[in-house]
This record gives sequence, C-alpha cells and structure tokens, in this order.
Amino acid sequence: MRRLTMAGTVGGVVAVVVALGCAHWVQSSADGHIYDVASVPAAPVALVLGAQVNDDGQPSAFLAARLEIARRLLEAGKVKAILVSGDHGRWTYDEPGAMQSWLVARGVPADRVVLDHAGFDTYDSCVRASRIFGVQQAIVVTQAFHLPRAVTLCREQGIEATGVGDDSVRIYEAMWLRGEVREYGAAVKAAADVLTSRDPIFLGPHETGVEEAVRRG
Repeated sequence: MRRLTMAGTVGGVVAVVVALGCAHWVQSSADGHIYDVASVPAAPVALVLGAQVNDDGQPSAFLAARLEIARRLLEAGKVKAILVSGDHGRWTYDEPGAMQSWLVARGVPADRVVLDHAGFDTYDSCVRASRIFGVQQAIVVTQAFHLPRAVTLCREQGIEATGVGDDSVRIYEAMWLRGEVREYGAAVKAAADVLTSRDPIFLGPHETGVEEAVRRG
C-alpha cells in the first residue's frame, strides 16, 4: 500500500510538472503576438474558432463574443475575409453555419465568410487553415484564456498568426474559471499534437474559398 501511495504521489507530481511546463510553452510561444482590435496588425483573414451553439441554433454567448470581434476587425479593415472553423460532425449541429448566419445578420457580406466544417478542435482548425485553405497569415479570434494556445498552434503550422481575445464573457465567472483550468490539460494535448504531427480528423483537397474572399475584399 505504501508503494502504491508513493507511486500515486510521484505520478501526480509528474503530471503537474508536465502540465505547468506545457502551459509555459504555450504562453511563451504566444508572447508578443496578442493584441486588441485597435492595435493588431492587419492580416488577410480572421480565423474564428468554434464554440457551443445553443439548441435554438444561435451561438452561445462565448461564440457570439468571438464573432463580434471578427465583425469589428472586418469593419475596421484589419481583415478582408473571415474563416469560421467549428464542429459540423452531425447534420443537427452546425457551428460554422450558425457562425456564418450570425455574421451575415449583422451586415457582414456572405461572400466574405468562409466555412470550415471540420474544425473539431483547435489543432484541427489550425492545421486545416494552413493545409486545406492555404492560410499563411491570420488573426486568430477566441476567448482570452484560450488565445495563447490557439496562436501557438497556428504558428506551429507555419501561419504568421496574431490573436485578439475576448474577455467580455468573463461575467460568466464559473464558465470562465472552468475554461482557464481546462487550459492546463489542453496545453498538454497541444504539445502532444505538435510532437506527433498528427493529421486532423479530416483533410482533403485544397479549397480556394479564403483566397476568393480575400480578393473580393
């Protein structure tokens, strides 16, 4: 029993050290690449990462806040196109479609919004942005606690990525705290994904939607 207790203690310590080390890698890699809407350098495209869509088909408060930042970036001339990347693994649940509908309803031209239906997690969204949509430079948009990991993963894929984070939904204190805590485990997964260079769930041929949307802009 003593040996089991010791092994459990050592394992717990190792897990904490690994999580803290991965979190430090994420933060240090993103340092100098995070801005607000006013100061972020212009880029051809904003990459908006998906989040929960409610049962009525409307984006959750967290997702709507991300979309509002993307809308403001387009309005300010900081980007020419918006790539919305999220989960559409089931016909009855469509994050990219809900994101596009939200943006268009608020004045964003439909031909400036490009949908990635297979952005099942942050790593997949970044890999697909690079390998499927040909994105070389982007402003990544998500919540502030998620942003360093998102920027780091996109930069690991060769995208010249900066980021703008939302903190308006910090008023949802329990959900925000849960997101912050979750980032420690997510940082470990991010490191594993980068080290293994795993392919996303879906790849496919090159899609020209982003290039065409940027030209229209």
